[in-house]
Amino acid sequence: MIQVGDTLPSATLQEYSEVEGEGCSIGPNPVDVSKATAGKTIAIFGLPGAFTPTCSAKHVPGYVQNHEALQAAGVDEIWCVSVNDAFVMGAWARDQKTGTKVRMLADGSGAFANATGLTLDLTARGMGVRSNRYSMLVKDGKVATLNVEGPGKFEVSDAETLLKQARG
Repeated sequence: MIQVGDTLPSATLQEYSEVEGEGCSIGPNPVDVSKATAGKTIAIFGLPGAFTPTCSAKHVPGYVQNHEALQAAGVDEIWCVSVNDAFVMGAWARDQKTGTKVRMLADGSGAFANATGLTLDLTARGMGVRSNRYSMLVKDGKVATLNVEGPGKFEVSDAETLLKQARG
């Protein structure tokens, strides 16, 4: 599993954009993790799936609500990463009203989750291998803080915990 001090693995996530602009066309667009994190401080949180109860009721809303405070603490962008396709993540972004506050990034094949070692096997529940619930603060591509939840928990990957860590 990835650790504090490690560089994020090379991976490409997908982002659904409904509006053309800033070099992004409508539809899924590739996001090269290495290039997108270079020279920036990124708050990344991963979760098992779009539209799932805890993810929709607590995890994403917490980051949307704390967007300004995280920016004030030096965070350039907030990313939500899930093992779903870009179209599902786009629909979930609309549902959660993330706007430009949280980038909803798809890890459709679970390549990023696998490369970081942050997977959660939900095969017995009919969901396959997903992302574990976690949060991390990434500075210039390197993991500065990492908070990984225990099975079925939502205690350390919330926006308030990462905000405290970003403030130092």
